[in-house]
Formats: sequence, structure tokens, C-alpha cells
Amino acid sequence: MAFSSDIKGYGKSGDKTAMWGTFTNGGSDTGGDIDTGLVICESISIEFTGSAAVADAAAINESFPCSGRAVTIVTTADADGIWRAIGY
Repeated sequence: MAFSSDIKGYGKSGDKTAMWGTFTNGGSDTGGDIDTGLVICESISIEFTGSAAVADAAAINESFPCSGRAVTIVTTADADGIWRAIGY
């Protein structure tokens, strides 16, 4: 199974939009691109989920602001989680 991400919801406040969703890694995958649904992503936060502790923190491999269509993250292999992005 390859890295994948899904948008689960969104909200607006003034001229900013917040999008959130999930990401899933395959057994040997260590991250990939999150399509936030935003044109421009000004910030993103990611957090691991699941029943086991993850030893390493995830990294966001971008300079902000960036294209919201492909925000690259680097994670521990086989770690899944949630994300929240803000932009427009």
C-alpha cells in the first residue's frame, strides 16, 4: 500500500481556510505529499495516531507559504496520522 491522504473537513475564518484530514503510510512508506485542497498553504501541523507510540517526530519538508496541492511530509515507516492546514 502506498502513502495516501484524505480531506475530512474544512472551516473558514475571515479570509483564511482551515482544512483537515488523515494520512496513511504503507508498511515501508516514510511519508509523501498531502493534497490539502488549498491553493496556498501557509502552515500545516501533523500528528501521529494509533495504538502504539511512534519514536520519531514527523517533519514537514516545505518552505511556507507553498502550494497546497503537494505538501511533503517525512514520517516513520508505517505511521498514520492526522493533519490540519491553514491557507487560502
